[in-house]
Amino acid sequence: MSLSNGKHNVKEIDGIRCTVVETNAAEERMAFLKNLLELNGFEVKFEKEAKKDETLPDTYIIGVTDIVFNPVIAVYQRKLKTPDNKIVTAPYWNQQTTESRGWYWKPGGKTEKDN
Repeated sequence: MSLSNGKHNVKEIDGIRCTVVETNAAEERMAFLKNLLELNGFEVKFEKEAKKDETLPDTYIIGVTDIVFNPVIAVYQRKLKTPDNKIVTAPYWNQQTTESRGWYWKPGGKTEKDN
């Protein structure tokens, strides 16, 4: 699920109803989100999506068993932590940076120290 879309989707994965965190995710993205969400105490389920063409790479649907979880709310309310115990920001969630610092509502992600 992109952080620009707050729609809450529920799907059955491995026989368990799950909140869909992301669809059409590459294997590396799936591993990143799985590790991040498990670190934050969520039970993660995933499955390969059906391919339209056998030449396309594998993609996954990722979900958590907590059906009230919403990744948009969790990230922007700063409820998730990184492995080094920093707050997960939108650029970190989207894997645009490996650092998790700054405030999402300040241009350029500036911190209080930067002003």
